[in-house]
Amino acid sequence: MMKAYVFPGQGAQFSGMGKDLFEKSDLAKEMFAKANEILGFDIQKIMFEGSDEELKQTKVTQPAIFLHSTILAACLGESFQPNMVAGHSLGEISALVANKTLKFEDGLRLVYKRALAMQEACEAEPSTMAAILGLEDEIVEKICQEINGIVVAANYNCPGQLVISGAFPAVEEACAKLTEVGAKRALLLPVGGAFHSPLMEPAREKLAEAIENTDFSTSICPVYQNVTASAVTDPNEIKKNLVAQLTAPVRWTQTMHQMIAEGATEVIEVGPGKVLQGLFKKVDRAFPCSSAEI
Repeated sequence: MMKAYVFPGQGAQFSGMGKDLFEKSDLAKEMFAKANEILGFDIQKIMFEGSDEELKQTKVTQPAIFLHSTILAACLGESFQPNMVAGHSLGEISALVANKTLKFEDGLRLVYKRALAMQEACEAEPSTMAAILGLEDEIVEKICQEINGIVVAANYNCPGQLVISGAFPAVEEACAKLTEVGAKRALLLPVGGAFHSPLMEPAREKLAEAIENTDFSTSICPVYQNVTASAVTDPNEIKKNLVAQLTAPVRWTQTMHQMIAEGATEVIEVGPGKVLQGLFKKVDRAFPCSSAEI
C-alpha cells in the first residue's frame, strides 16, 4: 500500500474549521496558541467563529487552511505514515510541514508572508481568475496566447477543468472566446486577484527572500510539487520550485497522474473540505480516496 497524503489550498475554508481538533486534542490547543502568538492576532477565534467574509480575506484564508491541515496531520500521530505528499497551491507548504521539510513555525511564517505579499499584489492591479469547463487544455492555452493582455493557464485542476488568471479585460475576453469555441462554462471566480500569473511577480520576489532565509530539511518522503508535477526530495530544489510556484501554473492534473503512475494506491486528504478527492475521482472514479480524521 502506497499512501498519498494531499493538502488543499485556498477556497476550502469554512466557519468553524478546526474547532473539532481543538476540542479533541491537547496538541491542537498548543499549536493554535503558538499560531496566535506567531501571527499576532487571534486566528483561532476567526476560524471558529468568523464570518465567510472574514475568512475570505487572503491574509486570513491562507494561514487558516494551513493551520487546519498541519494541526490535523500532527494529531494523526503514529498513524500518519506518508509514502508521498502533495498540496494544491498554498497546500504545498502544508505538505512540506507534514513531511518534515519545514518546521511548523517556519511554515506558518512563510504562509503569512505569502498571503500578505499576494494580497498586496492583488491590490496593485485589478485582476481575476476564471474556471473553464469542458475544453481540452491545449485549446484553452492557445486562446489565452491569442489574447492581447495578460491571461494565462493557472490551475490544471483535472481533465476538463482549467482555471485561467490575469488582468480583468484579458480574462473576460478569453472567457468570451472560450465559450465561442465550446466551453461548457467560463465562470469568473470570486477571488482577490490573478494568482499563479505574471501579475504575482512582486509577491514572488518578496516570498523568494523569505524562503531563502528559512531552513529546509531532508524530508521523510517525496513531495510532488505544483511547478513540476514530479517527486522532489532535495531541499534546494524544493525551495526553487516553491518560489516559482507563485507565478507558474499549478499542475494538479499532471500531479495526480504522476502519483498514481508512481505507485499511489490510496489518497487521503488532510484539511478542510473534499475538493482534492473529487479531482482524483475525475482522473479515476474507482481510486480509493478519504478524509483524514482523528
